[in-house]
Amino acid sequence: MTARQFAELLALAALWGASFLFIRVAVPEFGPVMVTEIRVLLASLALAPLLWMSGHWRALRAHAGPLVVVGVVNSALPFALYSYALLWISTGLAAIFNATAPLWGALIAWAWLGERLSRTRVLGLVLGFAGVVWLAWDQAGLRSGAGWGQAAWAVVACLVSTLCYGFSVNFTKRHLGTAPPMAVAAGSQMVAGLALALPATATWPSAAPSPGAWAAVTVLGLACTGLAYWLYFRLIASAGPSKALAVAYLIPLFALAWGWLFLGEGVTPVMVGAGSVILLGTALATGLIGARTPGHR
Repeated sequence: MTARQFAELLALAALWGASFLFIRVAVPEFGPVMVTEIRVLLASLALAPLLWMSGHWRALRAHAGPLVVVGVVNSALPFALYSYALLWISTGLAAIFNATAPLWGALIAWAWLGERLSRTRVLGLVLGFAGVVWLAWDQAGLRSGAGWGQAAWAVVACLVSTLCYGFSVNFTKRHLGTAPPMAVAAGSQMVAGLALALPATATWPSAAPSPGAWAAVTVLGLACTGLAYWLYFRLIASAGPSKALAVAYLIPLFALAWGWLFLGEGVTPVMVGAGSVILLGTALATGLIGARTPGHR
C-alpha cells in the first residue's frame, strides 16, 4: 500500500469502528429499527449523487432482483440486529463478534460454492469459532450460570448478523459479480430503506429523541455508512480487494478505543484473548496468513 492508501484504510476502520459508538448512543432513544431506517436513508442520500455521477445508476434496474436480496440480508437485517445487540452489550464486544463475518463467508463458500479449504483454512475456522464460543461463554453470562438473558440474546443477534454478512458476500460474488460496486452499495441501502419503512413507522419513539441522539444517527448514516462505503470501494479500486478487506482486522481496535474514550467501557482480559484468537482464525481462514502463491513468499 502507498501512504495515501494506508491512511484511507485507517480512516475507513475508524469510521466503521465508530459506527458501534454512534449506534450505542442513538438506539436507546430511537429503537433498533428506527436507527437502522434513518441510517440507510441518509446513506442512500449520500451515495445517490456519487452513483449518478459514475453513470452506473442504470445498473440498479438491470440487477434489481439480487439487489433486493443484498439490501435486506446485508443491510436491513444485520444493521437492525446489531442495533438491538448494542442495547445490551458494549461496543467493543459487538465489534469483536463482527470480525467473525469472514469466518461465515469462508464456511458458506465451501458449503455452497464448492470452494476448497486447505488444512490451514480449516484450522482457521476451528480457531475462529473456538474464540467465539470462549468470548460468548464469558461475556453473555453463561459462565456464571445466569442463563439466556438479554446479553446472551445480544450475542446471538451479533452472530446472526455476521452470518448474514457471510452469506451476502457469497451471494454478491455469484449474482452481482458484473454489477458496478457503487450500484451495489447505493442500491442495497435504498432497498434496505424501503424494506424497513413500514416497521420503522410502527416503532417511532413516543418521546422526541434528544439533539445528541439525532446527531449520532446523522453521523452514523452520512459518515459511518455513506462516506465509509465510498472509501471502501475507492480502496478496492486503488489497492485491490484483498488489501481493502484488511480493514476487518482494524475495526475492533478502533471500536474498543472509541468505547473506552467516549463511553468509559472497559476491556477485559477475555475480550483481548478471545478477540486475538478470533482474528488469528479469521486471518488463517481467509488466506491472509498461510497462503502460498508460486513465486511469492
